[in-house]
Amino acid sequence: MGPLDNSIVENISGGPNIFGIEKCQLYFLFRDETKLGNVFRGFLYFTALAYCFIGLSAITARFFRSMEHVVKHTRTVEEIDPCTNIKTIRLKKVWNYTIADITLLAFGTSFPQISLATIDAIRNLGNLYAGGLGPGTLVGSAAFDLFPIHAVCVVVPKAGELKKISDIGVWLVELFWSFWAYIWLYITLEVWTPNEITLWEALLTVLQFGLLLIHAYAQDKRWPYLSLPISRSERPEEWVPVETAPCRDQNTAHDKYSQILDDEYGNKNVVDIFSIHQDAYQKLPDTDVAESSEQSSKKIPEKDNLLSLWKHQFIDAFVLESPESRKLNSTCLRLAKAFWELLRAPWRILFAFVPPYQIAHGWISFIFSLIFISGIAYIVTKLTDVISCVTGINSYVIAFTALAAGTSWPDLMASKIAAERQITADSAIANITCSNSVNIYIGIGVPWLINTLYNFIAYNKPLKIENAGGLSFSLLVFFATSIACIGVLVFRRLTLGAELGGPRLWAWVTCVFFMCLWLIFVVLSSLRVSGFI
Repeated sequence: MGPLDNSIVENISGGPNIFGIEKCQLYFLFRDETKLGNVFRGFLYFTALAYCFIGLSAITARFFRSMEHVVKHTRTVEEIDPCTNIKTIRLKKVWNYTIADITLLAFGTSFPQISLATIDAIRNLGNLYAGGLGPGTLVGSAAFDLFPIHAVCVVVPKAGELKKISDIGVWLVELFWSFWAYIWLYITLEVWTPNEITLWEALLTVLQFGLLLIHAYAQDKRWPYLSLPISRSERPEEWVPVETAPCRDQNTAHDKYSQILDDEYGNKNVVDIFSIHQDAYQKLPDTDVAESSEQSSKKIPEKDNLLSLWKHQFIDAFVLESPESRKLNSTCLRLAKAFWELLRAPWRILFAFVPPYQIAHGWISFIFSLIFISGIAYIVTKLTDVISCVTGINSYVIAFTALAAGTSWPDLMASKIAAERQITADSAIANITCSNSVNIYIGIGVPWLINTLYNFIAYNKPLKIENAGGLSFSLLVFFATSIACIGVLVFRRLTLGAELGGPRLWAWVTCVFFMCLWLIFVVLSSLRVSGFI
């Protein structure tokens, strides 16, 4: 990678000319890249950035599978009915619904943004000024989560189908902490220590994530004095409806232990990341308990089967046309699908090295997936530097547009799957609000804590924010538009009885309105940081 000298940094900060006159001397891989024209280089780097987002989507799918196995971990609870003396074995999940939504689901879908911001902070160690990619990406990601993802979730349910939040109390708690996160960010940037972040401010930002977890758990458990006195609708016995998948060859270990569900087209590429909201119950006489435990133990894949699973990961990575694709009548669709799989093939081969998620309840695959996501995020930060240098586009503009949309793809897919598969709207909307909270408390808090701690030890000085005015303006625009978004959701709840779905016309009207709010945020923020307003 080319080193960033002062002149390049000044060029990266953005200029008035797109593909300006000055020749950018920053390169991505080879020094000879600087001999190419700026227009051609910009096209190449944007293409590489888009290809990184394809890889990010591929590894995120594997990450979701491992996360599903982590949260599927159960413990056995035995209960004896005093009247019938029948022993009931309950397989209770270790993870609480609300805590799983906030931590594993929201944190997992936000990890691309968090890793990008953290890498940007590490690269800026020793610099008194904070990097702009992290905060810009996270604020832009918050806007993308709130507006386009809500827009998609509203129209995803079938025509006339209504899906509402069953636990309004938990959602209000999550919404409060989401709004407070951006109010807190504005206070730290403009009120307490303008244009500076102290060590204590960074530490308080991170600690508030713990307060969010405690408050949400207290609301879920209805703790006195800490929870809102709001009753919740009874949760369905099956939080996610059971879908019958077409039978496949049961002789292969790959199919036998596969957790991938069929989507509406029959493709086995949709991961049921929301099965954490299902409980399994078994009522058995005393004599059947031991036998049931023995049967459950047989379901654990043995070493040979795990090796077979790993082998099939590599075999599947080289397969460009699935059996479902061969059933397509249109030759054009088959060719398009094959071309798409060809584009994804290098990423699939690379990610086949991630151990199968059936090992150690998915934790090993979970950790390896995070490592790969961090690696892609590092490449994205480098590409963004070069793009900003070559095109003259302000790095903040790139951060809260292209980077925010690309890194928020996991959030979009997670909420879309929830809106399609779940009976209620809890996880689909909770993922959006919780992701926004995680973006601030962890995504901005941790990088700021790293930088402020280093500056405090090395220089005894706070961290300076170079474009605090532009970031604060984006926060104000986001806050104003988000009130309009939440107001529409409340209006839909009062009039239609649900936040998602409903009559197709009104669903699309809501979708268009949310997209307009996002465009307002992007245009105003871009004009502000570029110096036009």
